[in-house]
Amino acid sequence: MRLRALLENDALGLRLLGGDDELDRTVRGVMTTDLKDPSRYLSGGELVLTGLAWRTDPADAEPFVRILASAGVAALAAGEAELGDIPDDLVEACLRHRLPLFAVNESVAFATITEHVVRQVSGERAGDLAAVVDRHRRLMTSGPAGGGPEVVLDLLGSDLDLRAWVLSPTGRQIAGAGEPLEAGLAATLAGEHLAATRTGRRGPHRLGVAGSTYSLFPIRNTGRGAAPASRDVRETVLSDWLLAVEADAGDWPAARLDLLQGVTQLIAVERDRRDAARTVRRRLAQEVLELVQTGAAPAEIAARLRVAAPVLLPGLGTAPHWQVVVARVEWEQEAGQTPVDSGPVAQALLEEVLVDPATVGAESADRIAVAHSGDEAIALVPLAAGPLPDSEDEGPAPALGLHADALLASVRAPLSSGLADDGRHTLGVSAAVHSAEGLRGALEEARHARRVAAARPGRVCAAGHHELASHVLLLPFVPDDVRRTFTARLLDPLRDYDRRHRAELIPTLEAFLDCDGSWTRCATRLHLHVNTLRYRVGRIEQLTGRDLARLEDKLDFFLALRMS
Repeated sequence: MRLRALLENDALGLRLLGGDDELDRTVRGVMTTDLKDPSRYLSGGELVLTGLAWRTDPADAEPFVRILASAGVAALAAGEAELGDIPDDLVEACLRHRLPLFAVNESVAFATITEHVVRQVSGERAGDLAAVVDRHRRLMTSGPAGGGPEVVLDLLGSDLDLRAWVLSPTGRQIAGAGEPLEAGLAATLAGEHLAATRTGRRGPHRLGVAGSTYSLFPIRNTGRGAAPASRDVRETVLSDWLLAVEADAGDWPAARLDLLQGVTQLIAVERDRRDAARTVRRRLAQEVLELVQTGAAPAEIAARLRVAAPVLLPGLGTAPHWQVVVARVEWEQEAGQTPVDSGPVAQALLEEVLVDPATVGAESADRIAVAHSGDEAIALVPLAAGPLPDSEDEGPAPALGLHADALLASVRAPLSSGLADDGRHTLGVSAAVHSAEGLRGALEEARHARRVAAARPGRVCAAGHHELASHVLLLPFVPDDVRRTFTARLLDPLRDYDRRHRAELIPTLEAFLDCDGSWTRCATRLHLHVNTLRYRVGRIEQLTGRDLARLEDKLDFFLALRMS
């Protein structure tokens, strides 16, 4: 606002004492002070209000006014309640330094002037910022990004005094202005946002933490060119970003809420752009995955890896090691409910989980290639490390790469809020391999580890290759046709019998082996009489021609069940 506008409002009780030719100055804020030297609190453009308590001698006026003028304040308004008429020495000092001077009638409180100036300045800033946001949106939707989310967050801070951060669903900071959020606080905010979204509450969601209030806005692109709205919130809740603002939006006017919605739209455009940039990495992962799963020659897989390595690890001089991570997001389904398309959800979530939680920014996922096959997300993670030892003489393998527990340690709480009481996220991590020949085994190893994680309680679970038993490590290297033949010969007769007679021979066999062949323990677990158990085991032996008293036959059944 202009100084001139202050004189036009009679309710402010202002009288101009000097500076007629400076009334077009812009007022950017207001400050009340009675300090002799308030310079540390001035940034320029303020209307300074003073009761003159700092003035004990006429000589005090000159240094006080000089300090204000040097700081670039817009004008000085002195109250008449303390001394009556404004002293001549102050009027003369303001004239010398070309600083406009107002007298404030003793009937008018400084709070009235402050409230008026703040309201006017905030309204004008919001209008200016809205114009900037709109212009920025047009630039970003029609061409390259104009600096990313940080530019808009800087504007929120400088023009509306709002501290804001863009967070991922796991609480990792994507962008922010000023000091980053503390990791624990960011995870808390993300968890609250996910929980509120799952209950269907409309944003912004408000949360009080350690004496501060935060307003949480969902970031979704609902403008032209946006993806169709999801029919089920579970398809997006674990992948959407959020905007956290350190303020209580509950009492904001509609204009400011609309402005923040515009900011989220602007950030959503940038999110969509960055997602599109991941297409190359996703396609690389998909191509390698298809070659591995179809049993392609190692040389062909190695050729694709040589193409992928420069994209995922630019500047790497030698071939990297590789690690495979498999993840699934599973939702409970009610009768008649449309199934959730979990593959893209698992893919986006795994891309986020694999980023170091301490890393700020969206580009840190640029070295992660994640494909999805059905409901399963599969990541191909390169590791820039030295050669793996080829023999025992070279010592133990280094502790390379990713560790299952560490991946989920910092994200378990917010993700559990998003999964609520009907979802699960399970993840398995392979050991590092240094060649194309090892990728098939690594993929199967990661899948086995994920199944181990799925057998555990909890909404968010992970398991690593080191948790797999030795026999499981061998199974990935058995050809698929050999597996099918082996399991069919042993288990198909039992499955057919169970279908016809509902005899539960397969569950009985699993329990018998798990109890190490103990008749008493197995009968107790299955709530059967021992004679009934003996009858079922006898039927299993009759149908398969095997003897469950022999170690070799027990081992064959055990492996068949694990491979089925």
